[in-house]
Amino acid sequence: MKCTCKKFHINTDYAITFYFRAMLIFTTYFKNMKKLSALFSLIISVFLLHAQSIPSPENFLGYSLGSHFTPHFKIVNYFKKIAEAAPDMVKLEQYGETNEGRPLLLAYIATPENLKKLETIRTNSLRMAGLMKDKMLADENMPAIVWLSYNVHGNEAASSEAAMKMIFELVNPSNTQTKNWLKNLVIIMDPCINPDGRDRYINWYNSVVGKTPNPNPQSREHREPWPGGRSNHYNFDMNRDWAWQTQLETQQRMKKYNEWLPQVHVDYHEQGYNAPYYFAPAAEPYHEVITPWQREFQQYIGKNNAKYFDQNGWLFFTKQEFDLFYPSYGDTYPLYNGAIGMTFEQGGISAGLAVINTAGDTLTLAERILHHFTTGISTIEVSSQNSAKLVKEFHQYFSNPKPAEFKSYLIKNNDNAGTLDALKTLLDRNLIDWGYANAGSFTGFSYQSGKQEMYKAEAGDIVINTNQPKTNLIKVLFERNSKITDSATYDITAWSLPFVYGLNVYGGNVFINNSKENPQQKIINTQDNGYGYAIKWNGLNSAKFLASVLKKNVKVRYAAQPFESGGKRFEKGTLLILKTSNQYAENNFSQVINDAAKMCNVDAFPIASGFVDKGFDFGSDKINIIHKSTVALLTGNGVSSGGAGEVWHFFEQQLNYPITLINTDDIGRINWKDIDILIMPDGFYKFLSDKNAVEQLKNWIQQGGKLIAMENAVAQLSKSEFGIKQKENADDKKDGDKDKTKKDEYADLHKYEARERDNLMTSTPGSIYKVEIDNSHPLGFGYPNYYYTLKQDDNVYEFLKDGGWNVGVIKKDNYVSGFTGSKAKEKLKDGLIFGVQESGRGQIVYLADDVLFRSFWENGKLLFCNAVFMVGD
Repeated sequence: MKCTCKKFHINTDYAITFYFRAMLIFTTYFKNMKKLSALFSLIISVFLLHAQSIPSPENFLGYSLGSHFTPHFKIVNYFKKIAEAAPDMVKLEQYGETNEGRPLLLAYIATPENLKKLETIRTNSLRMAGLMKDKMLADENMPAIVWLSYNVHGNEAASSEAAMKMIFELVNPSNTQTKNWLKNLVIIMDPCINPDGRDRYINWYNSVVGKTPNPNPQSREHREPWPGGRSNHYNFDMNRDWAWQTQLETQQRMKKYNEWLPQVHVDYHEQGYNAPYYFAPAAEPYHEVITPWQREFQQYIGKNNAKYFDQNGWLFFTKQEFDLFYPSYGDTYPLYNGAIGMTFEQGGISAGLAVINTAGDTLTLAERILHHFTTGISTIEVSSQNSAKLVKEFHQYFSNPKPAEFKSYLIKNNDNAGTLDALKTLLDRNLIDWGYANAGSFTGFSYQSGKQEMYKAEAGDIVINTNQPKTNLIKVLFERNSKITDSATYDITAWSLPFVYGLNVYGGNVFINNSKENPQQKIINTQDNGYGYAIKWNGLNSAKFLASVLKKNVKVRYAAQPFESGGKRFEKGTLLILKTSNQYAENNFSQVINDAAKMCNVDAFPIASGFVDKGFDFGSDKINIIHKSTVALLTGNGVSSGGAGEVWHFFEQQLNYPITLINTDDIGRINWKDIDILIMPDGFYKFLSDKNAVEQLKNWIQQGGKLIAMENAVAQLSKSEFGIKQKENADDKKDGDKDKTKKDEYADLHKYEARERDNLMTSTPGSIYKVEIDNSHPLGFGYPNYYYTLKQDDNVYEFLKDGGWNVGVIKKDNYVSGFTGSKAKEKLKDGLIFGVQESGRGQIVYLADDVLFRSFWENGKLLFCNAVFMVGD
């Protein structure tokens, strides 16, 4: 029952000793006062009974924290036990389940007085943020809300262990300090954000560790196998998903977060085990919407953490590496929603129960737990001392936001309802208010042209006015060019939603009237006994429809050229479902099509005849059939787990189309005849160095297979004689010039201390470029003549020749936003990004950029579907 951190725990052993000493004194001097002695004994016994009824983690688990990794179900059971033992201080809530069915929990910890009025405190927080629709005034004399999030990365496993220690000390009757701090606070704890990833790591580790942990870094217990426990079930990094909310766990958690909007949020992490502990203040760049108070409080936290780390002689660092810019982290998203958001990073990834680091010290799990506990309790201490200021400044954040760049954002419908629906969902999840724009003419900034233009609000267009509570978040998510104070950033530097979604957006200087009712006619798919149906190919909903009917063995065709029928115009890629070849479904043909159209929210236009008004008739060779293809995805060693996860999640959770996952180690045992399409996500493929394996792959393609290569897989193919070549940098060509002048030679000299800054010149951490699209090719169907891509490297490729199609190319001056180093910017022009190469009866599709990036790059999903369904058919 002992706590190694003496500052925050009164040992109950002392209370027991005190009891016996007190009883000795009483029995010695008050022998005749039996009744008083009995009463005193009863009082002390009740105290001790209550103290012991709240078990420490050690007593409950049967082992000391740090001696074993605790499976998620035991963490859940411990939190349940604490809630049962201290119902006056703890409320436990299950807010959801993971993909694998594990419970997601929140624990609310407060004084008995504050626990009784939790709902009042919650609604008051929303009232301060302007999100309550009632007319009650916000009360700044309420407790501050501190939210602690643990274990978003499953193999950063120390923090969930620390969560058990934290909740115990918050309710431990003998810990008077935490009780005093709780008078000013409500604590919300999420003990494990990513149970699936945690158990993946814990179960593996417990299966390979010996009787005694081996601290040798070469030991197998420090070599986690693919895909690792960092990510969730679908290999997604949920710490990048706060704003986008693409994952089931994030969607459920963020619903609760936005129902509370705390004043302080801490996100617990681990980094490489050789690194010391990191805590706030963060590194530059800070986004400009971050207030002086949000900066100042990070200093308070940092100094208080440092005080305790100094007392114990622990190493730490601040103001390096972890910045506050990208909006979808566990520190930045809370900041852009008025809180003090912070990341705490303990060294420990791959450390197991113990590891020897490069300094020769042995880092143990017990130490990692104690460090996380210390920064957590320090945060609670400082938050309690500054609770009144935290509440007041939180209120001010929403009452007086920074002036928005525009008063309104008008988003054009442009016959792209599916993509617009996806944006509406994102806005709703983030509590951003929007409406259907009333008709009118305006002048404003066009995101597409980058200039001031006249524009009209028409039926189906939506508007976001910035005179609303989430003004700062709107500014961050929609700004075309974010102001960056330091180009050495931890993540991507461009995420402007108009480009992410590929929608035409105008920023205006007036508020636009709007309503909640959609003036456009709702989709009503009526059954028809005509010739067939046409479905426009203009977004992910169209692809979902296609996947749905293909699974029902419906034969689908597409139009390679525009046509007009029944007074309507249909563009290239339009799906055609004709009774021809679908006679088997004659009795319920219309029912099948209309049910699928309704489910996927698309219009199924009845076609009366195969004789079109304009264009090519449906028996023309310009009408091609789409085959129901078997799709395989390479996974396993060498493959980016995140890249594979994006494809896997897309097929299962969005497209709802079957896909087979094959490990790269089994490439030699593939029955190629059973596969129509093979997807190679980002990764490094060893089999491409095996001539026999490469020959098998090429033969399969020539016989009709389709290979879809993504990101670094394209770079590898460019070195393996597949017909695509990486574009050579102009500077590389100059390196061969032996006639350099002295001035040129001196220009190559660099200062050692400037090496990180020098590397930035060739860096592209994540910037947006405009790609010119050949939308006459099936890979470009459904797009205008451009596409906005996220460049995360400087890879561009030579234009394809001899049976190759250059579908997506970057031309000169196609940069849009985000940081790109000067040398990288010189290279990113006049090259291929997306292309198709014919090879025998098959094809290779090159997708050099990540079109499914973190599943939030909505504009790329149709391009990927074109690669799967349209190319080659």
